[in-house]
Amino acid sequence: MLGTMLYGPRDVRCEEVPEPKILHPTDAIIRLSASCICGSDLWPYRGLNDVTAPMAMGHEYCGIVEEVGSAVRTVRPGQFVVGSFCLSDNTCPHCRFGFQSSCGKREFMTGAQAPLARVPLADGTLVATPQVPPDDLIPSLLATSDVLGTGWYAADAARVTEGSTAVVVGDGAVGLMGVLAAKQKGAARIIAMSGHKTRQDLALEFGATHIVSERGEAGVAVVKELTEGVGADAVLECVGTSQSMEQAIQCARPGAMIGYVGVPHGVQFDGQRLFFSQTGMLGGPAPVRRFLPHLMDLVLQRKINPGKVFDLTLPLADAAEGYRAMDERRAIKTLLRV
Repeated sequence: MLGTMLYGPRDVRCEEVPEPKILHPTDAIIRLSASCICGSDLWPYRGLNDVTAPMAMGHEYCGIVEEVGSAVRTVRPGQFVVGSFCLSDNTCPHCRFGFQSSCGKREFMTGAQAPLARVPLADGTLVATPQVPPDDLIPSLLATSDVLGTGWYAADAARVTEGSTAVVVGDGAVGLMGVLAAKQKGAARIIAMSGHKTRQDLALEFGATHIVSERGEAGVAVVKELTEGVGADAVLECVGTSQSMEQAIQCARPGAMIGYVGVPHGVQFDGQRLFFSQTGMLGGPAPVRRFLPHLMDLVLQRKINPGKVFDLTLPLADAAEGYRAMDERRAIKTLLRV
């Protein structure tokens, strides 16, 4: 079968790879209905994460169960399932507390940019739908696997509440999903920080009430003006750079929470400045499994349409072009048809 492999910076190849097999009794094999490219895939693609050996790419997935290991009890062949990019048993103390992304048996999904994928810890990771969903819902269900779940976690960690003011730093797919999540959680004002027209338009469609195109100190000044000098009640940091984190901290009012889900690259904190800012911070890899049943239900009831974040659709064989398009910001997020 064809699968996407990363050999080094900007060296993505779609090539023949072995079909996955059941390796452990807790595994499942699924036939993907669609796959996609994640913004976090661009870190190794750009050479910002070391690639010491060819990497099987893809960690967002949904599809039909083909085979299960002898210990799997909660899903069966023929069911449509969605799983988190963080694999978990969903039974350990961290999982029971709602942080499946810190499971004692945690693994990270790989190899999902392919027609077939092996999902370890299937019982704890996969959630089945009552019936096989219609094809038009596949992009939105795929989004719940990571990008929507991560944006939702940013809003949850930032404690977005009814009537609050939320700022979303970052206009990539996760930031846009953060806007959607803040809207669903009842924020009265959602300030999306974005300098790109197509992304601004989608942010407005997802529920943003204000767009701030300025960055850095200038962007912070606009947010402070919009909030009468107070700052935001909740800030969603969805990038992971030093500038974006600093921007998030400065946009927050004293007592606010910052939900940070952008993988940090080069981020350092001034301890005294953070101390006197009196802001809280919670983030890390999103515990998508905690939110997955609710998010899937919202999609199946057609209450949300996160699949709109996919603005480029390509066949799997053209995955390299999907990476280029996202790297060059010609696309927000690429859907790969398998």
